[in-house]
Parts: sequence; C-alpha cells; structure tokens
Amino acid sequence: MIQEIRKTVCDLHAELVRYELVVWTAGNVSGRVPGEDLFVIKPSGVPYDELTPESMVVCDLDGNPVEGRYSPSSDTAAHAYVYRHMPEVGGVVHTHSTYATAWAARGEPIPCVLTAMADEFGGEIPVGPFALIGGDDIGRGIVKTLSGHRSPAVLMQNHGVFTIGDSPKAAVKAAVMCEDVARTVHIARQLGEPLPIAQEHVDRLYDRYQNVYGQRSHL
Repeated sequence: MIQEIRKTVCDLHAELVRYELVVWTAGNVSGRVPGEDLFVIKPSGVPYDELTPESMVVCDLDGNPVEGRYSPSSDTAAHAYVYRHMPEVGGVVHTHSTYATAWAARGEPIPCVLTAMADEFGGEIPVGPFALIGGDDIGRGIVKTLSGHRSPAVLMQNHGVFTIGDSPKAAVKAAVMCEDVARTVHIARQLGEPLPIAQEHVDRLYDRYQNVYGQRSHL
C-alpha cells in the first residue's frame, strides 16, 4: 500500500505542473496511507522532473520521516497537523498558483459568484490567518478555517493555497478548480461587480454536484 501511495503522490505532482499551479520546486502533494498513521509527501527542493515514487518521503503523523532518502517538504508539519486533526482527509495539496495567491495576498476570500464555485466549494473560498512556515501554525490555520466549512480550499493569507480531499487526487482537483475560479472572478471584477448567487441556489447546486453529478455504480 505504501508503494501505491508513493506512486500516486509522485504522479499527481505532474498535474500541478500541467495546470501551471507551481514553479521551480514550490508546492507539494501528500497522501495518507490507509490504515496506517503515515502519509507520503514530496521531498524538499527536488525539481518536479526528477521526482520518482522512490524519492517520495514517508512520514508519521507528527511529521517525522520514517522512510526515504530525502528530507521531506518544508510544509510537512502543516500536512501532518491536518492529518492528525481531520481524519476524513486523505490528501493535502499546497500551491502558490498565481490568481488564487493574489487573493491570498489581499487577505480576501473569493466570493461565490459562479455555479462552478457552488458546485465544488459550496460557497466562498475562505482566507486563513497569516502563519510562518516550519511549525504547526499553518496547519492550525488550515484546520481552524476549514473545519465545518464546505470548501476544500483555503487561501492562507500572504502565502498561498492549501486544499484537502478524501484522496490526493481530490485535493489536486480542488487546487486546480481553486485557481480556475480565482482567475475568472478576478477578470469579472475588472468588468464590474460580479453578481452574487442566492444561498438557496448555492445549496441546491452543491447538493446536486456532490450527490447526483457524474456516474454512479449500478452494482
């Protein structure tokens, strides 16, 4: 199972590059190891085109490396805090994607003015507090902001985007969608004031997307 998660997490980093959510060695994906108090995360400072499943680092839920030849990401403590305090989370992603991070630099949540936002985020994308890298502070801000919130994405003030999901792939999808709507809403504001969506419609859109949209197993 650990080897499967190593490969999954490694492969998903290519999606961050594909969707232009990262530059150089910034950003990371991690994935919880099912049934174990472990997660897999990107090594610190290794270029994306040099990542391999074997270069991924296995850590315990305190963020201590337990397997791998590299040091883990500088954001490991934040990921570990999320996994310890949000047992439903199976994947965490961090990016400095341009448009979403611009909102974070302003300390401004992205308002829910698109049906795609209602679908994926269930409302606005919130802003978390300013926190320095290296300790639990970023993780604490993520958990505090997203606990009880529909959004799988948080804009950490002056920093960037963190997203969560029930799997690493779901967290990557949330990061892709976060940047997409951040860009669209920014452009809309250059044209004028975006029109809000009534809460009752947000609720209906979110419920449909989460529970009806897509294919369902008939087994």
